[in-house]
Amino acid sequence: MSTLHVVSHSPFSDIRLSSCLRVLGSDDALLLCGDAVYALQLQGTALTALTGKTVFILEEDLQARNLECPPWAACVDYPAFVELSIRYDKVNSWL
Repeated sequence: MSTLHVVSHSPFSDIRLSSCLRVLGSDDALLLCGDAVYALQLQGTALTALTGKTVFILEEDLQARNLECPPWAACVDYPAFVELSIRYDKVNSWL
């Protein structure tokens, strides 16, 4: 069963992103939104943990923080976010 994991909190303020990455399965995907897009500023192993995964990033939140989408991720808008939530068997929001 595939899961879309949605993380919206900064990786600099808590461990939700790292906890999510520990349980991310091979059929799962990660959507970074809100302050979670700051994960793109991480250095070393934290950023390496994101590469090789299926990662989507909410484009509006990237633009609001003046960040760019890396080549290993896909930027999505809100309609695409809705489509992703339908495509995956379940959605897990890391509140």
